[in-house]
Amino acid sequence: MSDSKVRVRVEGRELTLTNLDKVLYPDKGFTKSQVIDYYTRIAPVLLPHLDGRPLTVKRYPNGVEDKFFFEKNAPSHNPDWIRTARLATPGSTKDRDTANFPIIRDLPSLVYYANLAALELHVPMWRVGPRGKVHAPDTLVFDLDPGPPATIVECARVACLLRDRLAEDGLTSYPKTSGKKGMQLYVPVRGVKAGTSQTSDYAKALAQRLEAERPGEIVSRMAKKERPGKVFIDWSQNNPAKTTVAPYSLRAAALPTASTPLEWAEVEACEKPADLVFTSDDVLARAEELGDLFAPLLGDETRGVLG
Repeated sequence: MSDSKVRVRVEGRELTLTNLDKVLYPDKGFTKSQVIDYYTRIAPVLLPHLDGRPLTVKRYPNGVEDKFFFEKNAPSHNPDWIRTARLATPGSTKDRDTANFPIIRDLPSLVYYANLAALELHVPMWRVGPRGKVHAPDTLVFDLDPGPPATIVECARVACLLRDRLAEDGLTSYPKTSGKKGMQLYVPVRGVKAGTSQTSDYAKALAQRLEAERPGEIVSRMAKKERPGKVFIDWSQNNPAKTTVAPYSLRAAALPTASTPLEWAEVEACEKPADLVFTSDDVLARAEELGDLFAPLLGDETRGVLG
């Protein structure tokens, strides 16, 4: 395979793929072609979690060891068949009032962004309706970040504590790896009032409660000086202006790891960090064997009401 442009047809859309031999993960020799192949093969379980959610990407044009940039605004050269939504961007570092966010709902759109070396896909906990209406959050998220020497092993223990507290409130939680050093718990919810801080307030109160119960293991405060040896429960990810890495998204790390949905038995059994490290090949094999472990987040049956 050469680095010349290659024209392909994906579900009836014409795409030009470029620099397919470029190595994006040097430690593994993992190329852009392999990135595109991964996203193409994982698309059946990934796309439902992107559909309707404005996308922010982290692009690594020259690989994970070189410079990257976040991109919210759809490039001007985007094909007109990629859905976009003009949305407010409060607190934007580029002093923009709005951005034209892409919304990925089909395989051609996903392949297009993979070809841009958009390795990481980040989305909020809310969706945009077909006519551009911003809906209230439908998911609550807890981002568990270990402060060294704590690792994902400690995150797994805290995840189980969170799961049990959430269950007491009638809420069901679903774990996934961050694809790097931490974990996230997703909680499908309903009845959240648009324009309120309901999910953030609930998550903060629960994080503070667990910190009070286990101050030697858990911290809910943002200050990094408080985190060494503890698991930081980042409740602030529920701010509507924030995003979290999407399920099945690749991460920019030494290896092509991905944010991987887990079974609770795997979380409970975690004894060393390597137990919860999954590369692109692992994730594809898991999807083939287990299906989409995050599928319950897509329906209404598991949605609880915040207390």
